[in-house]
Amino acid sequence: MGKKIGILGAGSWATAVSVLLAQKGYQVKLWSIIPEQIKEINEARENKSFLPGITIPAGVEAMGDLGQTLNDAEAVVFGVPSHAFREVVRKALPHIPGDAILINLAKGIEEDNLCRMSQVFTREAGVSMTWRYVVLSGPSHAEEVARMVPTAVVVASSCVESAEYAQDLFMCDFFRVYTSTDVSGVELGGALKNIIALGTGIADGLGYGDNSKAALMTRGLTEISRMGMFMGANPLTFAGLAGVGDLIVTCTSMHSRNRRAGIALGRGKSLDEALAEVKMVVEGVRTTRAARRLAQSLSIEMPITEQIHQVLFAGLSPAVAVKRLMTRDKTREM
Repeated sequence: MGKKIGILGAGSWATAVSVLLAQKGYQVKLWSIIPEQIKEINEARENKSFLPGITIPAGVEAMGDLGQTLNDAEAVVFGVPSHAFREVVRKALPHIPGDAILINLAKGIEEDNLCRMSQVFTREAGVSMTWRYVVLSGPSHAEEVARMVPTAVVVASSCVESAEYAQDLFMCDFFRVYTSTDVSGVELGGALKNIIALGTGIADGLGYGDNSKAALMTRGLTEISRMGMFMGANPLTFAGLAGVGDLIVTCTSMHSRNRRAGIALGRGKSLDEALAEVKMVVEGVRTTRAARRLAQSLSIEMPITEQIHQVLFAGLSPAVAVKRLMTRDKTREM
């Protein structure tokens, strides 16, 4: 009998992870608060709203009871959006088995408290449980992982053994997993790249070319690294899967919700219209607001983030935002 895994959330990424783990022979309980979604997964073996066309193995059982989902779970995977992470952690804690490893898939910065997800977890669960927390990040579109497209990611934890447990849990012949102890770097890389993906989408929507996209991605990586190093991250993390790897895939793929939202903005649509067009959570919108506040509080220069914030929340024309970036004061690259 395989390991019992509880997955909280039933969006595209959580569903793809449930498929991967079930294919490895694990018993997977997938928690959802939507009765129709639970019925569809269990009876039609598909999550049509979030991962259409993918058959969900029999080893995955969807359910609405949190306690049943986590009963006897050896590992708990948090697959909810970053803005819901605190609430779900709070609800789940009374039901989490005492020795379960906790793996977070969410990429974002909490708006109210400017916390990374590991900080949210520690504030809710206590320092004594920090060693059990693992974050998974990297270039990993759910649509491709569910189709067993070769993918590589990184798992990070303050506890090497917890990271290695997650590595063994997920790793298979199409899903390669590396370990890290740089939790802050992996989390910041995964969160901040969504802002830059909004920017490359805006550039695409304006009709700009590869030069513009390359410039945004490169200077965007500089902003990510600048904030990360200020907050104690290892700069080499941003040259890895959670940094440049995730940045590339999110800024260039039409699977990317952030890029698609950016394209709509570049074509003149309002933020509400862009989000309605994407139909799923666009993490970069909230992250832009949080990252700008965090940068201001730390006196960190992040000009791309600032201009995207002005487009999203101050009504600035995307074309004007690009002009502002291009006509900033002269400076050295490094």
